[in-house]
Amino acid sequence: MKFYSTADAGFEAAFAALLNEARETAESVDQAVGAIIADVRARGDAAVLDYTKRFDRLELTARTLRVSTAEIDAAVAEIPAELMAALDLAAERIEVFHRAQMPTDLRMTDSAGLTLGMRWGALDAVGLYVPGGKAAYPSSVLMNALPARVAGVGRIAMCVPTPDGVLNPLVLAAARRAGVSEIYRIGGAQAVAALAWGTASIAPVDRIVGPGNAYVAEAKRQVFGRVGIDNIAGPSEVLLLADADNDPRLVAMDLLAQAEHDEAAQSILITDDPGFADAVAAAVTAEIPLLPRAAIAGASWDAHGAIILVRNWDEAVALSDLIAPEHLQIMTRDPEALFARIRHAGAAFLGAFCPEAVGDYVAGPNHVLPTGRTARFASGLSVFDFLKRTTWVAADQASLARVGPAAVALAEAEGLQAHGRSIALRLGKN
Repeated sequence: MKFYSTADAGFEAAFAALLNEARETAESVDQAVGAIIADVRARGDAAVLDYTKRFDRLELTARTLRVSTAEIDAAVAEIPAELMAALDLAAERIEVFHRAQMPTDLRMTDSAGLTLGMRWGALDAVGLYVPGGKAAYPSSVLMNALPARVAGVGRIAMCVPTPDGVLNPLVLAAARRAGVSEIYRIGGAQAVAALAWGTASIAPVDRIVGPGNAYVAEAKRQVFGRVGIDNIAGPSEVLLLADADNDPRLVAMDLLAQAEHDEAAQSILITDDPGFADAVAAAVTAEIPLLPRAAIAGASWDAHGAIILVRNWDEAVALSDLIAPEHLQIMTRDPEALFARIRHAGAAFLGAFCPEAVGDYVAGPNHVLPTGRTARFASGLSVFDFLKRTTWVAADQASLARVGPAAVALAEAEGLQAHGRSIALRLGKN
């Protein structure tokens, strides 16, 4: 863990190094991914089946690529009632929040008499990538699929790798609850390629969303343009702004909740009290050995964790905007007032009783968020990722007469005579 103080002479250089710290994998996979995508485009199902056998140790046929309704029924039957109730509660809250986001169409008549509008419409089909094996997250299924369903997407196809044929029952239950249309037991770059380009068994989609490893991220990068994507997600991160009125152990657990995701995850605390900073650091050290994922959380905290001591909260606000964190927790006497001054964060959690972890599951807003400082220009997943806008214009002879001459003049200035004449002829000019 690194400790910084804004009062130190070398703080600016040290903080810049923290911001520029590389936490992504150094592995170069672009050529390997490109070869897989080309193979899937050329051979379709056969390539997907070959890669699944090679990487997931699972031999499938075109008929068994898709998870059957009977398999989903059996998986759902295994889930304890209490856990299913928790899944339903999460789904309901996520759905309600995203339904409130739905925009309305625009229609207006301007001073020239033209009628102008903007119409919202859902995508036809989306593909959802869900990690498999050890990293099986039913909550991510809900967070990715429910906004698409709320937006009105007609077809939601999901790909989930099943190493050695193992399917996570709760992932299948979440998919059914969220309205996923079809589920395929494939993963990796080959799944992304199949969703983007289509095969005999898997129809292509219009947008691909969902997290994955370096190969999945690179595949999404390479198919962008053929289809839309949500983002290229990096390691998870959290920034806590906390004063000394908080329990150091609670703050420590909030830091470790991110650290246990991945060795490359990052947890940062900013505080104005040196004694509190020391107490939190000690609490983190004490809690790590007690975690089942102690090795992962410990590696993350040791390599990427940081505590920053500020002289005042003005400094904290400025640093927060430079970090532009994926998750921002504010645990101060007036968290809303402090949040009002902060411009860049993927999602914010306000108050001592609102840990970021509640946002991962049941708060309602989406947990698919911009990482790696991209909250400066990007936003979390929402219904808008599954909608597109179409603008429209209606004009009559009178309204065209009011604005048309200016359009003709501009078209002629640009050397596009046919443009100008298409308007001028309607204005009665040769």
